[in-house]
Amino acid sequence: MTERKKIRIHHFKEMKAAGEKITMLTAYDFTTAKIFDAAGIDVLLVGDSLGDNVLGHGNTAAVTLDEMIPHVRAVTRGTERAFVVADLPFGSYEISPEQAVASSIRLVKEGGAHAVKFEGGRRVAAQAKAVVDAGIPFVGHLGFTPQSENALGGRRIQGRLEGAYDALLADALALQDAGACLIVFEMVVAPIAAKLTAALDVPTIGIGAGPGTSGQVLVWLDMAGMADWSPSFAKHFGEVGTALAAAASSYVSEVKGGQFPDQAHSFPLARE
Repeated sequence: MTERKKIRIHHFKEMKAAGEKITMLTAYDFTTAKIFDAAGIDVLLVGDSLGDNVLGHGNTAAVTLDEMIPHVRAVTRGTERAFVVADLPFGSYEISPEQAVASSIRLVKEGGAHAVKFEGGRRVAAQAKAVVDAGIPFVGHLGFTPQSENALGGRRIQGRLEGAYDALLADALALQDAGACLIVFEMVVAPIAAKLTAALDVPTIGIGAGPGTSGQVLVWLDMAGMADWSPSFAKHFGEVGTALAAAASSYVSEVKGGQFPDQAHSFPLARE
């Protein structure tokens, strides 16, 4: 891709038309955002996965808007090129379009997000349109929607049942008509995700949805081998967790043994 100073929403359709895959990773802090931005990641997602990956919650539904905003702010401060998308957490958009707009404004105004994302199709199309009409780019999320895990009967792969394609297409078209700039498909069987991508004008981002989408997203801890457990669709592109554990163990050993700090890491008296 020709180097761009800043990724904007019109670039996504250009990339889809050119057959260029869109890259997305989650980020929750300044340091990782800066690293991923420099690496050339197109989109940084401050996901509600913050809850179970960073804050120690048992699920994503426990995350609050107040918890999200400082992390969004940190990521945007560490970003120069990437497009920053922030999740609206459970309970911050479902009640009404007005609630969705008010929550989105907070993520943009207080957090500096470039776009917001929330889950659902036709049931939240009015909220999506209201957000877009307020001048805020919107990203949709279909397939397995973690905030609705209990209603879906657990972490179940989507798109296998009869009529699933038609239902997903209707949801996706509702979001596209509302003005979505991207739609995430999570844990959707690969042929269905590819067929949906071909049927839509809006670019799609897959996570556990096969190679036929317009781009891919992973939780960065899964991508880098940081988590104790990773979903089967995630690939470790490094073993950062193992390296970090080894570094911490070496630090403990050298401090306990008196090898650190040594003269090279200490300040001598100043010479007169």
